[in-house]
Amino acid sequence: MNILKNVLTFVMAGGKGERLYPLTRDRTKPAVPFGGSYRIIDFTLSNCLNSNLRKIYVITQYKSLSLHRHLQLGWDLFNHELAEFITIVPAQQRVDASWYRGTADAIYQNLYTIEKLHPEHVLITSGDHVYKMDYGEMIRFHQEKGADLTIGVIEMERDKASGFGTVAVDEDWRTRVFKEKVKDPPSMNEDPNKTLVSMGIYVFNTEILEEVLTLDSREKSEHDFGKNIVPMMVARGDKVFAYNFKDENRKEALYWRDVGTIDSYWEANMDLISVTPVFNLYDENWPIRTYQEQAPPAKFVFAQVEEGGRLGVALDSIVASGSIISGGKVERSVLSPLVRVNSYSHVYESILMEGAQVGRRCRIRRAIIDKNVHIPPDTVIGYDPEEDRRRFYVSEGGVVVIPKDTKLEELTLHEQLNP
Repeated sequence: MNILKNVLTFVMAGGKGERLYPLTRDRTKPAVPFGGSYRIIDFTLSNCLNSNLRKIYVITQYKSLSLHRHLQLGWDLFNHELAEFITIVPAQQRVDASWYRGTADAIYQNLYTIEKLHPEHVLITSGDHVYKMDYGEMIRFHQEKGADLTIGVIEMERDKASGFGTVAVDEDWRTRVFKEKVKDPPSMNEDPNKTLVSMGIYVFNTEILEEVLTLDSREKSEHDFGKNIVPMMVARGDKVFAYNFKDENRKEALYWRDVGTIDSYWEANMDLISVTPVFNLYDENWPIRTYQEQAPPAKFVFAQVEEGGRLGVALDSIVASGSIISGGKVERSVLSPLVRVNSYSHVYESILMEGAQVGRRCRIRRAIIDKNVHIPPDTVIGYDPEEDRRRFYVSEGGVVVIPKDTKLEELTLHEQLNP
């Protein structure tokens, strides 16, 4: 029997992503572009597709219009007549007058969808992490252990784990301790410098899920899986197991990124551009699917190499379709579709999103230029921290962010009128 046919998947995609502001000013975190051609949610959905999971609800809430459009255009690929689907489930106030109040409440408010399908297991995962994982192996582990709940975990250095839920297990990988975001996480028996971090991936037996969500709905809590549901189940002695992450990226180091801050988002994009990238987008055995609008091939023009000439070139970079490097130089950068870099400009270690345009003689370094931003000629970004902070958002790590649709010409005029 194929146990995956009787699994219902929920992808949680309603988060505000406040630490990723201003990239989340106009869109939910899972809809933020990543790696030139993708959205962050594409990695979780591709995991589902590659794991042969074909009954998927995507839970949305916050500024979800662009996410809905992306899913409708790029992910409506299953046959509904065969009970296969990827269906968007926005907040509907189905239970009471409240919107989704937490991850657990979002599932509780959609218990009717579970009852209609009668799955044996429910997989709950997040739409805002970048990684490759076969969920089928985790579900089989769950069944073999006879678990009520299985938590996906990854090994992490203890000094980096305080922002996550952490787990202590016995020799059979049964969870004995679960702590949410503590300064002193439990250490692993095999390596006292490491701990097991929750990846926010859960496999539940359906009956136990319905029971604990109903109990939690009657309590004054944050209605969150990590903060409330998992600790409740561990405390009362339910069969809670941990599944140690097996990385389909197949590199020496495990790759799982919570791109929840500007700096971690920038770093994860930079992971993609080396000769042998830390995260492999080119693996034919684990394809990453997305929606791509029709656009011509990328083009690089002008090869006037004499002194003072123009040279359109991109080095150690990702350049998506429709982009034109017109006499400018791009190094160690990620360019989304329809980007243009004009003559004598230099773009270095930056992320340029769809429709961004860089005028002539600009110098841009360690910057994220969001969608449809036009950089006027002779603009310098990323070289003068004080000037950057006066005009733009700058992260703790010094990455300059210019939000979507910002009109820099108007900003410059405003500064001239209000010196």
